[in-house]
Amino acid sequence: MIDEEKESAAGGAEGKNKVEPHPMDALLESEEYELNAPRRGEIRVGTIVRATEADVLVDIGAKSEGIITARELEQIPEDQRATLDVGQEINVYIIRPGGRSGPELSLVRAEEEQDWKKAEELLESKDIFEGEVTGYNKGGLIVKMGQLRGFVPASQVSLARRRRADGETPEDRWGSMVGEQLVAKVIEVDRQRNRLILSERSAAREAREVLKERLISELAIGEIRSGHVISLADFGAFIDIGGADGLVHISEISWKRVSNPREVLSVGQEVQVKVLGVDPERNRISLSIRELEENPWEKILEQYDEGQLVEGTITKLTKFGAFAKLVGLEDYGIEGLVHISELSDRHITHPSEVVQEGQVLTLRVIRVDALRHRIGLSLKRVESSDYADRDWEAAVQEVEVDEEPEPETEADFDAELEAEEALDMEAEDIPAEGEPEESETEIEPDVPESEIESEDPETESEPDAPESEIESEDPETESEPDAPEPETDEEQNEPESEPQEQPEMVEEVESGSEEPESTS
Repeated sequence: MIDEEKESAAGGAEGKNKVEPHPMDALLESEEYELNAPRRGEIRVGTIVRATEADVLVDIGAKSEGIITARELEQIPEDQRATLDVGQEINVYIIRPGGRSGPELSLVRAEEEQDWKKAEELLESKDIFEGEVTGYNKGGLIVKMGQLRGFVPASQVSLARRRRADGETPEDRWGSMVGEQLVAKVIEVDRQRNRLILSERSAAREAREVLKERLISELAIGEIRSGHVISLADFGAFIDIGGADGLVHISEISWKRVSNPREVLSVGQEVQVKVLGVDPERNRISLSIRELEENPWEKILEQYDEGQLVEGTITKLTKFGAFAKLVGLEDYGIEGLVHISELSDRHITHPSEVVQEGQVLTLRVIRVDALRHRIGLSLKRVESSDYADRDWEAAVQEVEVDEEPEPETEADFDAELEAEEALDMEAEDIPAEGEPEESETEIEPDVPESEIESEDPETESEPDAPESEIESEDPETESEPDAPEPETDEEQNEPESEPQEQPEMVEEVESGSEEPESTS
């Protein structure tokens, strides 16, 4: 009994001396606190409790708030920094779990970490990614994926872009592609080496389908777009108009005749196209280049009208008629049709009974349909009396054009007088019939005027030419190359004095009454 009382007394004393544990000590020793403690490289969702230009405090559920320093804030774009406000929840990256001011946080590293996780997911799922080309280097293109910079090597760029990449420098090859949208697949992720490789070629098929669906929903008929020729076929050209391709049929390339698209287009060529049609069900886009060119049918409406006579060449015969190429429209390949019923007044079974290919004929225009691009011609109506008045008016106009008077000019009287004097001089130079032509040697340019004046006047009045002059007119004498030329004036005058006295001697013998005045 006594022992039991002693034990109860000792137990009461021990109860009084025992200290109860503090609630915080229990929390620190619990496993929950160990799990909530921040760890380096961890991404947490926190709430902003203070936001200033110097720093931002974020409650991340730790003993103290974490801090985003001013150095980290400088890496954040200004527009994003302006959206940070008290009470806003953000993702942060734990740079250091503890410090004097609490855990050090990073908003940029948190976004990068999320982008790396997204890249790894895309690598496993092989899904496509769409981004914007933000830069380039000598090896390829740079594409932004959030805060990461993905690289598209030149070998992984799509065929359409590689055809456009023409030049010696990276700027010439890739500079024009900055700002364009690009669809690619992730083919390599390496966080340690900070390496993210993308491939546009691997996503080419999926990318075209995605972009085409988007374009089809955005395009409107009649819209004008810029594009690049990515491939050519015998039936047309495929044009890339922003990630998706449309077809320009060969008939829509030009108003002129085109037998093959390669004659006027080349791969990589930049062109302007007009949207003709969009088919969402078949996922097709129809384009046209010629709609942006001058329409030759406007010229045809001005140049040709009903009843006009034109010249054409038969190019093709069919069972229903003959096609004729009109003068002035050869480059456009526009031909008119002479229906079989318009070839002849008599019944024929085939156009070859009346016309042949290559034959040039005068035809009459009977119809011009600019909407359907048709010109109707007729051969049998060329001489029809129904168009007599029109033909007469056309003929009168042609005559008036041919006989258009020349513009009047002021009379130049001096020029007329000079012309008349020239005609008179020509008339004097022409010898009369029966008169002998004067010899070129009759006037000696080397004889002085004093000697000419001293000659006997009777000799000058003699009508008969001296023998020396007659001999000089003999062509054989003139053509002899060995005949010596007169060296002095005296030598030239000596032969002239002897023959001049001979006619006087002859006259004296005939008359028999007068004595000679002089003897030789």
